[in-house]
Amino acid sequence: MKKIIVLGCGLVGRAIAEDLAKDHNVKVVDISQQNLKRLGQGIDIELANLNELEDFSAMLKDFDLVVGAVPGYMGFATLKKVIEAGKNVVDISFFPEDPFELDELAKQKNVTAIMDCGVAPGIDNILLGYHSKNMEVEKFVCYVGGLPLNPKPPYNYKAPFSPIDVLEEYTRPARIVIDGNEVVKEALSEPEIIDFGKAGKLEAFNTDGLRSLIKTMPSIPNMIEKTLRYPGHISLMQNLKDGGFLSSETISVNGKSTSAMELTAVILFPQWKLEEEEQEFTVMRVIIEGVENEENMRYEYNLYDEYDNETKVHSMARTTGYTCTAAANMVLNGGYNKTGISPPEYLGFEKANMEFMIEYLEERGVVLRKKVVE
Repeated sequence: MKKIIVLGCGLVGRAIAEDLAKDHNVKVVDISQQNLKRLGQGIDIELANLNELEDFSAMLKDFDLVVGAVPGYMGFATLKKVIEAGKNVVDISFFPEDPFELDELAKQKNVTAIMDCGVAPGIDNILLGYHSKNMEVEKFVCYVGGLPLNPKPPYNYKAPFSPIDVLEEYTRPARIVIDGNEVVKEALSEPEIIDFGKAGKLEAFNTDGLRSLIKTMPSIPNMIEKTLRYPGHISLMQNLKDGGFLSSETISVNGKSTSAMELTAVILFPQWKLEEEEQEFTVMRVIIEGVENEENMRYEYNLYDEYDNETKVHSMARTTGYTCTAAANMVLNGGYNKTGISPPEYLGFEKANMEFMIEYLEERGVVLRKKVVE
């Protein structure tokens, strides 16, 4: 059995730890005693503030692999400390910084560092990576969202991640690719209503979801990712944005420095908090079009996954967490050993890795339904 340490024990970190603990020795580090108490039996725990540790070497020295599951705002710094400690890592913190700034360091330390390995970014990247080796891809589109099964107004939304991470998605400029050119759109822009079958009609809008694909897939002329919410959510968020409630500029409140976004996140947290056994679902549609064997081809992958009543694991934790644990097992069993920074599309370059990922997810009830149009 391998020894794995998971940094972070939020909704997804917990699912990751419990899945890996089926076959490995797992330890979890988090700042919240309450989060750690939710873990199942047989998992070691440590209460610690990772921000206060300048050097992770002592903490990580006995482990074969590290999983990063901290909030986005501390993800880059945490990943850098892990790499400096010389440990292979799979990360899902989805930080805003450029991960390739750590590529040379990871190569110097002989470290395999897989980042952004969740549902999206994650599964969609792996699919695109695979098809990019077998066809001339001309268009990539990903629609994705996690939503409560029983929405409550006014927001009709619950956040599986930190609310401030979600709010930053609504303010960060969205980079897309049109006719071979990188184009910057405003977040929440270009809404469209799409029917997703069991999930119903949802509202899609631009967010900065392409991330590494802009750099790693320069030959694909058209790429876009859109976030999904229940209809009406965009206008509510746009009103907050227009009113300055999502500004990151520093302000003073009763002598204390903060930002409007931080205050808004605090206010929204109790309204957006996903309760322990609250029913929710994840929906994703990935469309890949291009020329394969001189034929026009269109591949469509659809995912719909709900909260698991038996295991009590939320869908967003399942779809994100199990993608991460699949990648972790690839590294541990030698299926993937490329040094440096690896976005998930690199995993998809090898057919065996893509098939391992899909099979691993299916074993846990996360099923991608494939449709081919010639």
